[in-house]
Amino acid sequence: MKRVKSGCILQTLTFSQKADLGFREEHAAKVNHEEFEHYKAMLERAKTRYHILDTTEQEDGSLTVRVRKQLNDKTDVSEYFK
Repeated sequence: MKRVKSGCILQTLTFSQKADLGFREEHAAKVNHEEFEHYKAMLERAKTRYHILDTTEQEDGSLTVRVRKQLNDKTDVSEYFK
């Protein structure tokens, strides 16, 4: 029988608005940043350990974020967050 002793997930997320919503580029970029801040707040509220590895703003105003986060709260993930 195997058991997970520790585990994290590495995600690459893109925060972008659909072109058909009619947002101007500046407004779409602002909405993307607000959505990203909301995502981080949700991680904090859920007490999920995470580490933002990279944040890149694309030419179209979308935001690409690489984040390492705790898979679940049952395993020790301290080695991933040193």
